[in-house]
Amino acid sequence: MIVEEIMNIDIHTLTPDDTIAAALQLCRDHKIRHIPILNAEGLLVGLVTDRDIKDATPSILKQENGVEELNKPLRLIMETNVVTGHPLDFVEDVAATFYEHNISCLPVVQNNEVIGLVTETDVLNTFVELTGVHQPGSRIEIRVENKAGVLFDILQVLRHRRVNVQSVLVYPDRDAETHKVIVLRIRTMNPVGVIDDLKKAGHQVLWPNMPGVCT
Repeated sequence: MIVEEIMNIDIHTLTPDDTIAAALQLCRDHKIRHIPILNAEGLLVGLVTDRDIKDATPSILKQENGVEELNKPLRLIMETNVVTGHPLDFVEDVAATFYEHNISCLPVVQNNEVIGLVTETDVLNTFVELTGVHQPGSRIEIRVENKAGVLFDILQVLRHRRVNVQSVLVYPDRDAETHKVIVLRIRTMNPVGVIDDLKKAGHQVLWPNMPGVCT
């Protein structure tokens, strides 16, 4: 899945000369947490978040300076080293960018124009849909050798059981570089038969492996 499929195109922007008060009101009116800052040519020059606004807004104990503080321009508080994305970027790459740069949103830029905005919530919602965790089903973890053809063998077991696969994830095995952990979400509420078949086929099922259920 690519960014243009999940980005929000209904974005609200301000300029560096707009006030902190204007940004605060924009966040309240539209229930947003990130505001791209554009210059007179429409180019992205900064980003303001609700955290920036909160930090710049005077507390109730300092109301005597409140109006003066709120009337300061956004250029004083905006982040100018803005990390951006492209509409054809992959969602998983955006997730990695959030992780590496410790950021919560990514303006999407094409031909020097801001055409969208992706937030960490957008990415989280996408991964929930991709993994199928919001749908009824069961999770199975299988430890396998890191070699070609293993996943095919596992899927053949599920095929014989006529079980639909909702998602497949592969994790590194922390105990051995020669192995991986395959995580399957399958569309059945009772995976006992599938697990039994997997074990008979010689696969090591890590989860579920509860006493009295599967041995």
